[in-house]
Amino acid sequence: MTKHDIIQALTHVRYPGSGKNIVEMGMLMDDLKIDGQKVSFSLYFEKPNDPFTKSIVKSAEQTILAFVSEDIDIKGNITVKTPEIQRQQAERFLPDVKKIIAVFSGKGGVGKSTVSVNLAVALARLGYKVGLLDADIYGPSLPKMFGVENQQLLTEIHDGREKIIPVEKFGVKMLSIGFLVDSEKALVWRGTLAANALKQLITDAIWGELDYFVIDLPPGTGDIQLTLVQTMKIDGAIAVTTPQDIALADARKGINMFQNEKIGVKILGLVENMSWFTPAELPDNKYFIFGKDGGQRLAQEMKVPLLAQIPLVQSIREGGDNGSPVATANSITAKIFEELAKKLENMN
Repeated sequence: MTKHDIIQALTHVRYPGSGKNIVEMGMLMDDLKIDGQKVSFSLYFEKPNDPFTKSIVKSAEQTILAFVSEDIDIKGNITVKTPEIQRQQAERFLPDVKKIIAVFSGKGGVGKSTVSVNLAVALARLGYKVGLLDADIYGPSLPKMFGVENQQLLTEIHDGREKIIPVEKFGVKMLSIGFLVDSEKALVWRGTLAANALKQLITDAIWGELDYFVIDLPPGTGDIQLTLVQTMKIDGAIAVTTPQDIALADARKGINMFQNEKIGVKILGLVENMSWFTPAELPDNKYFIFGKDGGQRLAQEMKVPLLAQIPLVQSIREGGDNGSPVATANSITAKIFEELAKKLENMN
């Protein structure tokens, strides 16, 4: 009997009305254990009062007995987890972290990772202990933006377990799935597997005491975002968008997800990136290439603060490509990220 046998059996258990089985829906969590004939695992339900909880648990028990072995000790060994239970357990993940901040966007290409990196660096320059997790698992870019693409991750025994030592640069402790995969190949993982890999980067790393832990989420509102948000005690989230309507529409969806009563994560505010372009030879001119004040209008509509408007500046792009984030310099652009970091200081 193997874990694969159990998982295959559970693909025969369907969630009523969905046409999908509980494995492809991501309800089977990553704590499946086999101890002799005893099998135990957890099932995740989005709703605390899901009317199908008991019937699905019973069906899972019966299916394993029928498809694997009738001698398996499974009854009473399936744990039910819900968002509320997950959030209560989340405090154990990073007990030495004071604040966890998620940076998200509704769509890709709006500069979410640029904001995450420069915000983390700016917080470190203000004297805070900062950690940064690259959770954009299908497009990890932080190793390049920190100039540590070829860095080999090291481990050491900590509290009796082998744990990963985060890469540290510019005063920021950082981990990314990009250190573990081939940067030239596409990562083809199901949402549940990807989310579990990220949780391992969080729980199996030596982060130490941190004032801020910044999570650069993947764009959109899919499985990975929901899993991380529902399993970690996130103190607040920052939305990143550009001014054009198509980006604003997706940012609105992202904000709605975080504000959903099942999620309940506070939106700290919105950052509008690529707000305008000013040529070096015409420093007094502003060209609103992607539209004007779209982020400001969305912030007013969603009743959240507009934290910053970041211009389209060549030095920001060059800093990201060269592994030297613009926030590490003493410049007008770096000042924008410093002010953004200072705003977080004053938020509860």
